[in-house]
Amino acid sequence: MTPAPLFLLPGLLCDASVFAPQTAAFDGAIALDGYGAARSLVEMAAVVLAQAPARISLLGHSMGARVALEVYRLAPGRVERLALLSTGVHPLKPGETEKRHALRDLGRREGMAALVDAWLPPMVAEARQDDEALMAPLHAMSIRAGIATYEAQIAALLGRPEVEALLPAIACPVMVGVGRQDRWSPVDQHEAMAAAIPGATLTIFEDSGHMSVVEAPEQVNAAIRLWLDRN
Repeated sequence: MTPAPLFLLPGLLCDASVFAPQTAAFDGAIALDGYGAARSLVEMAAVVLAQAPARISLLGHSMGARVALEVYRLAPGRVERLALLSTGVHPLKPGETEKRHALRDLGRREGMAALVDAWLPPMVAEARQDDEALMAPLHAMSIRAGIATYEAQIAALLGRPEVEALLPAIACPVMVGVGRQDRWSPVDQHEAMAAAIPGATLTIFEDSGHMSVVEAPEQVNAAIRLWLDRN
């Protein structure tokens, strides 16, 4: 049976352009271009359900994976398979609110470019931070999102619902993936997620940080193909 269309959900400050390597590689793939003014993960999930086909192979990256889990919680019958990349399911960590608000306040004071200059470099593997071909499009995309989008999205992340209890109940093929050098959402975090989801597979993308979909696109696309082929 042909898999349901691939539907891609971007993370914090990202839009559909971050999935260019995936939409080029997979016929019929659809990348969501953002979540509008939604200020909660549940509201973001509602945006997805309003725009997505009736059945989807749902892949979320970073914050988008948290949204994907809320989509599954709201409408499991519409999710044929689920991929969770470079993400987490943990509740708020000590100091997380303060760190996110510090970036917000920097953006308010000095503009979006200053916020992105502070936020973006740790999101990629350290060895790639001077790679202009990689960094320039990410930098432009993140600035394009704007401070209002950052504020709405961090409100959603800071108000995120409990999700760990959902993992054992997921009953579709699941792929968990992470960059080996991801400092924001490390490998051990994904190992625990994959262990909690029945039948989930774990793929580690070498030489990649948090932005795996553009840092290691060939590896990510190979993992997607395997996931789409699973019954």
